[in-house]
Amino acid sequence: MGLSDRDYHRVPPQQAYGQAPQRPSRLAGAPVVKWLLIINIAVFILDKMVNYSLTYYGHFSVGFVFEHGQVWRFITFQFLHSHQGIMHILFNMFGLFMFGHFVEKWWGSRKFLAFYLLSGCAGALMYSLLYSVGIFGKDVIDLGDGYTLSSAYIPLVGASAGLYACLIAVAVISPDLRVQLLFPPIPMKMKTFALGVLAIGVVVTFANLQNAGGEAGHLGGAILGFILMKKPRLLAWVPDGSVRKRRPTVDAKIIRDKKIRPKINISLDDSEIDRILDKVNREGLQSLTDDEREVLRRVAGQ
Repeated sequence: MGLSDRDYHRVPPQQAYGQAPQRPSRLAGAPVVKWLLIINIAVFILDKMVNYSLTYYGHFSVGFVFEHGQVWRFITFQFLHSHQGIMHILFNMFGLFMFGHFVEKWWGSRKFLAFYLLSGCAGALMYSLLYSVGIFGKDVIDLGDGYTLSSAYIPLVGASAGLYACLIAVAVISPDLRVQLLFPPIPMKMKTFALGVLAIGVVVTFANLQNAGGEAGHLGGAILGFILMKKPRLLAWVPDGSVRKRRPTVDAKIIRDKKIRPKINISLDDSEIDRILDKVNREGLQSLTDDEREVLRRVAGQ
C-alpha cells in the first residue's frame, strides 16, 4: 500500500471526557513558514515606505546578476513583490500559508528552508535560461520620451517559484488530497491541481504570453521541487531537525558518523508504516524521529 493510499489526514478520535480534540494551528510546528510570511509582508510594507529602494537593489535580472555579478539577487528577489496592487503578494502568501506548513513538517524546518530557497533560485535560473535562448523577451523595450531599456534588466520578483515547489511537494506526498479552487470554487485532487497550474505555466511561457518570464520562474521552481521530492538525499548535506539548536548527546554523535550509521530497511510491512502514520495523527509530524521521517520520505519517493 502506497503512502498516498493511506488515510493520512484522519481526524483523531475524541479525547477523554467526551471532548473533541482542538484543531492545532496551521502554523504549529512550522516556524520557517511563519517567519517567511512575516518577512515577506514586512518587506512589502517597508519597500513601499522607502520608495521601492528594496526592489531596486534586490530584484533579480539577467543583466545585474550575470553581467555585474550581483549574485545576492538569487535570494533577495524571493522576498520582494510587485507593488501594482496587492494581489501578487496576497496570492503568494495565501498559498504559502495553505501548503507550506505541510511541506515543512514533512522535510523538517532546516531542510524545508533549503528546499524553498533553492527552488526559488531554480526559478531564477530557468527564467535566465529561457530568456537567453529567446523564448521570451525583446532586445530593447521602448519606455517612451526617447528612453529605452534592455530587456536583460527587466525585474523578476516574488516567492512564486518556492511556492510552486511547495505545490508540487504536496502533490507528491498526497496526490489524492482534495482541494478547492477559490475562483471558480471547483473541488479537485491535488495532483490534478498541480498538473493544471503547470500546464498553464508551460503554455504562457512558450507562447510568450503576458508574464511569460514569471511563469518561466514558476516552472523552474516546480521542476527542482519535484526532483528534490523524488531524490530527498540531494538535501542530505542539510542538518536534520528544527531550526532550534539541539543539545548533543553521545548517541547523536555516534549516529552522525556516516561509517557506522545504520541503514533503514525500506522493505517495511504495513504495520510499521501504519504505526508511524498513527503517530503523525496523534502528535503531529514534528513528533517523528529522524529515522521515521526518512521512512516516510522513502515510501513517498517509491
